[in-house]
Amino acid sequence: QVQLVESGGGLVQAGGSLRLSCSASGSIAEITIMGWYRQAPGKQREFVASTNSGGNTGYAGNPQYADSVKGRFIIFRDNVKNIVELQMNTLKPEDTAVYYCNADIRRIGTRDFNNIWGQGTQVTVSS
Repeated sequence: QVQLVESGGGLVQAGGSLRLSCSASGSIAEITIMGWYRQAPGKQREFVASTNSGGNTGYAGNPQYADSVKGRFIIFRDNVKNIVELQMNTLKPEDTAVYYCNADIRRIGTRDFNNIWGQGTQVTVSS
């Protein structure tokens, strides 16, 4: 069994910051892409940021960001602890959403990767 567990959501005023964390646990052999998506009320889930394993550097490799968060959000990754974090700065009311962690994970003893979702964490930005 493999799971992703998010934490760090909450209520913040516009212009403030929050840091989300997502930890992968279970019988994990390999993780390639780790990232974040969000879903606002009445809207479809959308991509926020992602990173690959970064090889052996231990850092976030090839970070990708949605245009709406570029320059404000930063994605971090710890390949040893299987953690991905999202530092969110200069938050806006339109950033309000449930944020979901997502990863492509290969379990020990298998060859295939499965796309796994976390349960989500609420971020609310007040104006």
